Amino acid sequence: MTMPMPTSGWDTAGAVLLVLWALAMGTAVGVLAYANRRPVRLRVYRGALGVVAVGVLGQLGHVQEHVAQAGYWLGHPNAPAWMTPWGAGLAAGLQQALPDRPAFGMELLHLTGNFLFLAGLAGVMVLTRRARGTRTRRWAKMGVWMQGLHGLEHLVLTLSVAFGAPRAIGLSTFFGLVDPGPGLTTYRVWWHFTANVAGSIIFGLALYHLWRERRAIRATFVLQPLPAVTGRAA
Repeated sequence: MTMPMPTSGWDTAGAVLLVLWALAMGTAVGVLAYANRRPVRLRVYRGALGVVAVGVLGQLGHVQEHVAQAGYWLGHPNAPAWMTPWGAGLAAGLQQALPDRPAFGMELLHLTGNFLFLAGLAGVMVLTRRARGTRTRRWAKMGVWMQGLHGLEHLVLTLSVAFGAPRAIGLSTFFGLVDPGPGLTTYRVWWHFTANVAGSIIFGLALYHLWRERRAIRATFVLQPLPAVTGRAA
């Protein structure tokens, strides 16, 4: 899965922007979650909606990479795993962080994509903190658990390469016990394709219910007026 290609300035710039994007998303989720513990404010609601929208964009870019990989496999089942030109360029840019660790850039790229996806789902959880009985929250919670486990897999894959393992170690690589080849490539391509498509469907269902329940959810961010006091104080 390594991409032996020269690194251009565009690759480096794209990699830096991608990392900054992921850091900004994580920071935004943390700030919004903390602010949401205080008296409700509509700006928290709007900010969380923004995080969700950006998370959708990130996942669209992420899942298309896995769809493209699976599509390439259908025509070339015995070839090494393939990446789109833009995916390969970003991986090459990220590879500069640890140039002596083959496949590190690719693993870090997919870890970052999963982090963006998880941040978008976390934004839905922020929105529904006071709307726990909604279908939106149930689907978002399911997505956070699923994507959290998937992200953990990518974290293990990335760290194993970063710390010098000869190849990535995780569930999707049979813990490094299977030699590279068409069998391992097939398993890994379809493992991650299935996980990302299933996660995207869950995210989509959470967004569908968010649209349907938007008025009730938004109302939880509006301070309700105190009831009028009648009569004279004793």
